[in-house]
Amino acid sequence: MEQQSATPALPTPVPASSSAPTSASASTSASTSKLLRFKKLIRRRIWLISALGIVLILGSVAAYYVYSFYSFANKIYVAPEASSSPIATGDDGSPVPAEVVAPPEWSGDERINILLLGGDSRGVKSKAKPRSDTMMLVSIDPVDKSTHMFSLLRDTYVEIPRHGSNRLNAAITMGGPLLSMETVGNLVGLPIHYYVYTDFEGFISLIDELGGIDFEVDKTMKRTDNQDDPRYNINLEKGMQHLDGITALQYVRYRSDALSDFARSERQRKFLTAIADKMQRTTSLLRLPSLLNGIAPYIETNIPPSDLIKLARLGMKLDTSRLAGIQVPQNGAFKEETIDKMEVLVPNVEQIKSYVQEQLQPPTTTTTP
Repeated sequence: MEQQSATPALPTPVPASSSAPTSASASTSASTSKLLRFKKLIRRRIWLISALGIVLILGSVAAYYVYSFYSFANKIYVAPEASSSPIATGDDGSPVPAEVVAPPEWSGDERINILLLGGDSRGVKSKAKPRSDTMMLVSIDPVDKSTHMFSLLRDTYVEIPRHGSNRLNAAITMGGPLLSMETVGNLVGLPIHYYVYTDFEGFISLIDELGGIDFEVDKTMKRTDNQDDPRYNINLEKGMQHLDGITALQYVRYRSDALSDFARSERQRKFLTAIADKMQRTTSLLRLPSLLNGIAPYIETNIPPSDLIKLARLGMKLDTSRLAGIQVPQNGAFKEETIDKMEVLVPNVEQIKSYVQEQLQPPTTTTTP
């Protein structure tokens, strides 16, 4: 049988629809691609708008913070002319004009010295200043961020310019805060640039606005004065306590112990250190306006708003763990005497000035060869 030759298989033709996209499918693909790109662009724009919103919100908060602080600074600022107005008191307790010396200006770069005055204004006539219940001098070096706090013993017997000799805390009743600055400056040998004055209510408000302070009370403290407002009676137990405004005031005022004014000054220094530490750790931008509004009615100062803002920025950078506390006059630099029926501390002024300068010197470091 004759063998037939095999016929090679022809390739199957491919339909045109399978080999290339139609114009309709090409249009659909292009539309899908444009839609994806549009969605990505929308997402990017939404993210950018959201980011911008966050920035604007933060900017608004920051602006509100600056506005709030500047408003606070203006509320508590007392111009030099007002500071030297009739805020001293005469023998009958009525206001009298006070002759004062203008304090030195602060450039912002050199050491700044601020006198803190705490008074008890209960029962004091309008515009008159009570004797200082608490006096402290804060000295800040803006370069190395060191801070020294000098506790000034109020019973120190000093020369009050143009008013004779008296206890240190009497200067404010004779010539207001500016005379206190001048008197303290003469005692310690430092230029006093500014003062900050507050009373009991201001202190209570500050502690309450901070939410209280956790503090180790060094001893049980009890004291009752039937002539006083019952809330000022002192009733504290030894140990770690959460002190609100009233109980904190009880702690810093207590002086019924053997060391009296000496021990109280040290307790006040330690408590102010605790306040500064908490303010640095917990005071946020959002809480600041409330804090400032709460304490503004009870504070006055001659620090211009521009300088107060600079000080606030500096204050947040200070190392409170390095806060040095010093008693003035120091042990050995005074004698206890009775003058005009007053128990006072008669200081050696030159000794005090030398001691203060020693304390302000930076710590010496020794290098090992």
